[in-house]
Amino acid sequence: MNQLLNAAGITHWKPVLSMLLMPPVPFLLLALVAALFLLRSRSRRALVALFAGLLLTWGSLTVAMGEWLHDHGMPDIPAFSPQQVAQLRADVAAGRKVAIIALGAGRERLAPEYNQPSLRPLTMERLRYAIWLSRQTGAPLGYTGGIGHAAVPGPSEAEVARRIAQQEFGLTLRWAEDRSRDTRENGQLTVPLLRADGIEKVVIVTHDLHMPRALRAFREAAAAQGVPLEVVPAPAGISSLSDDRFTRWFPSDAGQLLNWYFWHEKLGWWAGA
Repeated sequence: MNQLLNAAGITHWKPVLSMLLMPPVPFLLLALVAALFLLRSRSRRALVALFAGLLLTWGSLTVAMGEWLHDHGMPDIPAFSPQQVAQLRADVAAGRKVAIIALGAGRERLAPEYNQPSLRPLTMERLRYAIWLSRQTGAPLGYTGGIGHAAVPGPSEAEVARRIAQQEFGLTLRWAEDRSRDTRENGQLTVPLLRADGIEKVVIVTHDLHMPRALRAFREAAAAQGVPLEVVPAPAGISSLSDDRFTRWFPSDAGQLLNWYFWHEKLGWWAGA
């Protein structure tokens, strides 16, 4: 699908198509079709479809459904362990060429409280964790993210991330890839930067739900470019947002985020993005 959109020159339609395919829009359309059939025929099948659409819409807004989808529909990628942190620190001390790369998740064109562009909350989670890993291990840090397909013009994510890392965390990014528009391009455009510096091992920092696509993008880019690169996941997680046994079954902003993010990543994986 990703290749077809690229070939047709309509990659800017990707966000629109994604929104139409992701819950709760399909479920609401199912309920609407069922309601139209009920008005015309009063059929039992239409009634079942109506209730199914409404029930699925409710579920797609709950933490319980989002966590179930995560547990059953995504590979288990554990957190970067203390042992792995120690190993990465040892790699750096031994002179091995390693890198930490944080992947973008969007920017805010203007944060009024700062009177300048900023990064979205998910993006800041990734950058903050990547900075923490860099300081714990001494490994150099990079960021990959340009301006998304549907984003308005302005500074790239990498430009904003470079400024925030320097001004707020006192850390200078070694690499700032600022042309990529999606996960595939994150890998395709970052691997050459790592190859130029002789990097042998890269630690990928992104959210757990996004990690499968990120790993695929970097591994396939490295293989296509003939770069012998070890790609290691270091997920920042949003997999569990509530442990309340009662409210987790009711619609919430946390539930909507978890469900949206799951289907966003699944659709992206199936489309090859």
